[in-house]
Amino acid sequence: MPSVSMAEPIVPNYPQEALGRDEFWRQIPMWKDVSTQQFLSWDWSRKNVIEFHKRTNPDSFRTLLAGLLPDSVPLDRKTGMIQSRDEFIEDVFAGLTTSTMSLRIMPYVFSRINWKDPRHDPIFRQFIPLGSQMLPDHPEVKLDSLHEESDSPVNGLVHRYPDKVLFLATSVCPTYCSFCTRSYAVGADTEELEKKGLLKMTRKRWDECLAYIASTPEVQDVVISGGDSYYLAANHIVEIGYRLLAMPNVKKIRFASKGLAVSPTRILDPNDEWTTAIIAVSRQAERVGKRMALHTHFNHPNEISWVTEMASRRLRDAGVTVRNQSVLLRGVNDNVETMSKLVRTLSDTLRIAPYYVYQCDMVPKAEHFRTPLQTILDIEEQMRGSIAGFDMPTFVVDLPEGGGKRLAQSRKSYDRATGVSTFTAPAVKGDTKENKVYRYFDPLNSLIK
Repeated sequence: MPSVSMAEPIVPNYPQEALGRDEFWRQIPMWKDVSTQQFLSWDWSRKNVIEFHKRTNPDSFRTLLAGLLPDSVPLDRKTGMIQSRDEFIEDVFAGLTTSTMSLRIMPYVFSRINWKDPRHDPIFRQFIPLGSQMLPDHPEVKLDSLHEESDSPVNGLVHRYPDKVLFLATSVCPTYCSFCTRSYAVGADTEELEKKGLLKMTRKRWDECLAYIASTPEVQDVVISGGDSYYLAANHIVEIGYRLLAMPNVKKIRFASKGLAVSPTRILDPNDEWTTAIIAVSRQAERVGKRMALHTHFNHPNEISWVTEMASRRLRDAGVTVRNQSVLLRGVNDNVETMSKLVRTLSDTLRIAPYYVYQCDMVPKAEHFRTPLQTILDIEEQMRGSIAGFDMPTFVVDLPEGGGKRLAQSRKSYDRATGVSTFTAPAVKGDTKENKVYRYFDPLNSLIK
């Protein structure tokens, strides 16, 4: 197994592209003097991450927000209503108190927020909860809505499909999404939820997961996630990648990471070896006749800048296959115009394959993000034919109770009055799942009477 340093560590000096090279991070008062070179440093990003959790002193975060926000914050665009800065800050703390996810935001994505109107900003909405936006949970909501724990033969490994496993290698992400489907184990404790600590990185747990994969001949496809594989050290990326590729039964591996969307600066940092490790594993997969891909997670076009473009180009020039998975989120991307723009920017500008668009999972404290199934059906119907077929993502529902991903269009029934849609999943593993009918429930406030 080669050391990471054997791969090319130097980032080419790519020319300026159409997106421009504005220093957008300078809008943040405490970063107004940060140079481009500093901003592109992964070490600088890690040291300047924005965090708030159960054991954080609230005064420092309150002071940070006060320095960012205008005296009056837009409350309702239609009526022109506003609220004071202090009222908005209290709304943020009300959201943090009730959220199942602690707050952790990398400088890149933090600086992409429109702080003049944060309530209506699609990036702010994904990562910073507001108490006023929270809705009561649907009665059928579950903390582990996808039943990952019950489909885990060993801790941190989900084996739901016959030939594929999900290896949850870490419990940490560079940025925490408020709608995280794995809130039961990912991130720090919150006032609302004490995490189980199931996914902490330990050699023993990793070895048990890898041993299961090696001893299960039907497993051909491995997804390495967490948490987020961005928080695996470079040597761990190489170790896990090479060990999996050396197994005769494994034909393809995928590293899942939101890093390209929330902190693409790391990919451009010549002093950081994470990308070098990803490239090394990708090339090793080619050498042994197997496949490796990086799966990332963009939800809105505003997340994309010239930094993202250069970072994706580095990966593309090195031959790394990159695919994107989005989540359909109310108030973020739940319309044809936004989703179409995202898909086109991914495919045409970043050369990233739009892979999946997921219906939002039925997890606690995410009801304000969920849309009725009809929304995802309508968006797909209206987009299809307006975008080339090979650039169209697949619109899916990851079924509650471990039914796995199914095409949204494949529902067996759908009642808008009750909000209940039904699906079957004949390919998933498990004796209790044979002939099982899975149900997805629309948000209660979307039911048609």
